[in-house]
Amino acid sequence: MAFPTSRISPFQLLRKRLLISKLLPSQATCSLRPAFLLPDILPRTTSFTTTPFPKSQDQQPQYTLPPRPRRDLHGKVAIITGAGAPSSDLGNGRATALLLASDGASVVCVDKNLSLAQHTVSMISSQTLSSNPSVPPPPPPAAALAIEADVTREEDCIRIVGDTINRFGRVDILVNVVGIMGPSGTAVSLEDVEGWDWGMRVNVTSMMLMVRHVVPAMVRNGGDGDKIKGSIVNIGSVAGLRGGSPSLLYPASKGAVVNMTRAMAAHHGKEGVRVNCVCPGMLYTPMMYAAGMTDEMREARRKRSLLQTEGNAWDCASAVRFLAGDEARWITGAVLTVDAGATAAVSLSS
Repeated sequence: MAFPTSRISPFQLLRKRLLISKLLPSQATCSLRPAFLLPDILPRTTSFTTTPFPKSQDQQPQYTLPPRPRRDLHGKVAIITGAGAPSSDLGNGRATALLLASDGASVVCVDKNLSLAQHTVSMISSQTLSSNPSVPPPPPPAAALAIEADVTREEDCIRIVGDTINRFGRVDILVNVVGIMGPSGTAVSLEDVEGWDWGMRVNVTSMMLMVRHVVPAMVRNGGDGDKIKGSIVNIGSVAGLRGGSPSLLYPASKGAVVNMTRAMAAHHGKEGVRVNCVCPGMLYTPMMYAAGMTDEMREARRKRSLLQTEGNAWDCASAVRFLAGDEARWITGAVLTVDAGATAAVSLSS
């Protein structure tokens, strides 16, 4: 018996069903497969539905603009350790104190030598903006206080925080600048082991002690809507990231500062305290001058950077100023290098 020649193949049947589904869009349900082609694992029909968009803008979720961060430090109180410098020289601590004060912060200048801290305070009181008539007049001099203290001693750290609160009522910013080069030598050639211990205490333990007593004071601050109650900036060094120093103590201690900063950020973030690290490169500061750096050495250092320029204390202070303020409110545990690109690559220029 012959089969009719008009018989439709399974594939033609599937094609017709698909065409029908396109011609009849009002039909929400259509068959995707002939029942005899596939086992009944899936439903015989599959439904296609669409979710309509809201009919009016009133039904859309409303986006609220977040408040713009403040660009000043008015009402903030900052403690800077190592804020002194010889004569009118500009070290990282003094430059930081001047810059924070110029943005409105009340500044506590801490140094082991009281006269050096007092000189920084006098510079804060007398600093003015440019005499250019197009520049707005300077704000009133920021309040500043000089404190003589040895931050390697815990009792002195307690006193610093207490005197600050007694004078200004709060602590918002801590900048740990104190640091020394320490004894020279490798692990084999180092002769002054006691000097090693002292260098670690100055460069690392002092920062821990200050944070130990500043954080509880910061936590007592009311905080803003996002509960950011304080900012801590530790001064490290690119030597702590790359090593390479002729001595062992300095890069070892500065490397400890870098990872101590990260650990502190993890510990105190839930309390609303941010902790970051600034790692300056080869800046020319009074410390370098006192070490006897020659003009030839300065020129060689300048050429090693990608920008082919020499950095100074203002460059470090500007990085601290950013991390200390509300513009960095969502930054913690960060390590900011200030080195003209030296840690990114070595300059190919001669």
